[in-house]
Amino acid sequence: MALVDSGDRVKADDAKHVLHSWSVRSAIDPIPVAGAEGRYFWDYDGKRYLDFASQLVNVSLGHQHPKVVAAIKEQADRLTTIGPMMANEKRSELARLLAEVTPGDLTMSFFTNGGAEANENAIKLARWKTGRQKIVARYRSYHGATAGSMTLTGDPRRWPAEPGIPGVVRILDPYTYRCPAGHPDPCPVCTGAPHLEEILQYEGPETVAAVILETVTGTNGVIVPPDGYLQAVREVCNRHGILLICDEVMAGFGRTGKWFACEHWDVVPDILTVAKGINSGYVPLGAMVISEELAGWVRDKYFAGGLTYSGHPLACAAGVASIEAFQEEGIVENSAELGAVLGERLRELAGRHESIGDVRGLGLFYGVELVKDRATREPLVPFNASGESFAPMARIFKAALERGLYLMMHWNVIIVAPPLTITREELDEGLEILDEVLP
Repeated sequence: MALVDSGDRVKADDAKHVLHSWSVRSAIDPIPVAGAEGRYFWDYDGKRYLDFASQLVNVSLGHQHPKVVAAIKEQADRLTTIGPMMANEKRSELARLLAEVTPGDLTMSFFTNGGAEANENAIKLARWKTGRQKIVARYRSYHGATAGSMTLTGDPRRWPAEPGIPGVVRILDPYTYRCPAGHPDPCPVCTGAPHLEEILQYEGPETVAAVILETVTGTNGVIVPPDGYLQAVREVCNRHGILLICDEVMAGFGRTGKWFACEHWDVVPDILTVAKGINSGYVPLGAMVISEELAGWVRDKYFAGGLTYSGHPLACAAGVASIEAFQEEGIVENSAELGAVLGERLRELAGRHESIGDVRGLGLFYGVELVKDRATREPLVPFNASGESFAPMARIFKAALERGLYLMMHWNVIIVAPPLTITREELDEGLEILDEVLP
């Protein structure tokens, strides 16, 4: 009874005093979470939910991983916080580990509180290094909710924050299922180089500091670029002296079945931005990881950026423990192995449900796009749907939740991104419920 009372109190205080992300406060009824472990969390009534979204695609090691929890406790006993002007054991160790696990010559890290700040500093450094002002971003992107990262974001979440920072221009996305160019062969958008070159022609390549992109688009549909796309963008950037920034806040740290998604195409960016999976969000942490060339350039320059909590010892201790857990427990390998199973099973669902228009993804990172009609590809709900127009997706979400499955949705796409520690039995459990609730 005390737990139920506590849950009621949590909900009451939340309703009165908490403003939630990306929501209409009067229209939401958040689950009061009492605890979590592994791939599950539960409410104050004891109802358990299989987390098929890793919360916001960040709880990659699952909830309450004992190694990471122990590392936070141990660090708290030794040193809870120290300013960013000091050297700290866990901060230094994590920076070294990042240099070891990231691809190519990425060698030096600036630590942030999350992905948005990592992207902010990435574009700032790119502008500073090149002496240029423009940044090319994509329309189906999400890069964060701070002023600069929100301007980089292409989806409608940026609208209330406009006009935003100056100098951001956009290109279209390699969204082969709904290709904005109609996907001719060869496609100027989906092959990467022709469309980017055309935009640079209009903007002046000598004015462009960087191209920033989510290596695999996350929230806006889990859009995997065709083979050759990222290599072509890299080549165009090289030719014009433009830096390539890969935002792997969501796709990094094993989510796609490799340590970092860019490794699927053997491309090394000049700047890699990470967060989420770096320590599963146990303590807020992100990083901007830069190439050896950029590190050499900035080493004797004044770095005009800073955060009070840059490289916070508790966050970095969690990051070190997380990377060690990835290596010791074969987390990336599990993502690749069960990712193959997930892809096959989702395609089987598509064979049984006419509402599934497309299945796409890598590793344990899949998008299931729902449609009214496969022939016309009309989305089940409209672009930027909300309120009553979103009702068909809301019904699926509610039906899954009633059966103990927590899903992440964005417009007409279900994002399937369970913790990378998920077992085959748990994966089957979630997919069986998904099968039940799909129209």
